Amino acid sequence: MFKKGTKIYSVLNGKCPRCQEGNFFKYKFTFNPSKITQLHSNCSNCNLKYMMEPSFFYGAMYVNYGITVGLSIVIFLISKLLFNLTLLQSFMAIIVALIVLAPVNLRLSRILWINMFVSFKKTNTF
Repeated sequence: MFKKGTKIYSVLNGKCPRCQEGNFFKYKFTFNPSKITQLHSNCSNCNLKYMMEPSFFYGAMYVNYGITVGLSIVIFLISKLLFNLTLLQSFMAIIVALIVLAPVNLRLSRILWINMFVSFKKTNTF
């Protein structure tokens, strides 16, 4: 659906933002807290250094915050409007959803953050 060369392809497949060949994360999706956000130091294909500067991924915290707020609003609206839950039940639904989706949010925020700064470069391979 999303072709190679788009940022969405890199984000959804967890690929290097420059070449979109090498894997960004060391491990496939997992709920193991020690493996959730572990990255390769460089791309295995184009040698892009993922940690471009010290503390580069601190900015990903802002992206994670935005995802969390947006997700909380959507869950609150769904729980109140569709399921007619009480306020306390709605907040409990938000808390449970945020805990369950924390690994997804952490990974998504990092890959989104690096894709804001690195663009796809088509390589000529013969």
